[in-house]
Amino acid sequence: MDAAQRQLSDQIDQATQRLIDVARVITEPDLRAPSLLPGWTRAHVLAHLARGADAMRNLLIEARTGHNRPAYASAEARDAGIEAGAGRTPSDLTTDLADSAMAFRTVARKLPDDAWRVQVQVLNSRPFPAHQLLTRRLVEVELHHCDLGTGYSPGDWPAAFAAMKLDKPMRSQREDRLKNAASVQAPKLRPPRPPAPWNPNQRLPGSWLGTR
Repeated sequence: MDAAQRQLSDQIDQATQRLIDVARVITEPDLRAPSLLPGWTRAHVLAHLARGADAMRNLLIEARTGHNRPAYASAEARDAGIEAGAGRTPSDLTTDLADSAMAFRTVARKLPDDAWRVQVQVLNSRPFPAHQLLTRRLVEVELHHCDLGTGYSPGDWPAAFAAMKLDKPMRSQREDRLKNAASVQAPKLRPPRPPAPWNPNQRLPGSWLGTR
């Protein structure tokens, strides 16, 4: 991992922590409420992010080993995984989100330099070099955090992400959130559920890089 990739990985760490800080205190009723994505609840958005991390980890492993390891078995399997994850309890879904993010991070941090140049593919998409997975993951986390409709908006994006040069369709997806921000008013959430109690040496779902 070179310096630019390490910087991207650090940005993913920070974006993921912001996301999990919100996810871990969303109440059950608010988790089942509609997100800003048509047809999806907030639980669907979080489940999508968890399965997305798993899919990208699969591609990194494929790039490292040279053995076929598809992001998803099929489009139907991807959708089924999101539906299954969306049905989990708030604490289980937050744990899933944190654990899948950590698994992706672990593989990415140890990936050999030559593996980042290997071409990978998501379902029927055009192949792209594995190093683009870092940018794709950062974009997913930042944009879908906005899609939760919990008050996080493009105005909260770090300056580095807001100014980052993105390829299509990521660039247009970021532009869509910017355009919609002025017209979207996040609903008022219920008082947050209390986070799990802290225990020494026990990682909390909401503190995925270590204990708090």
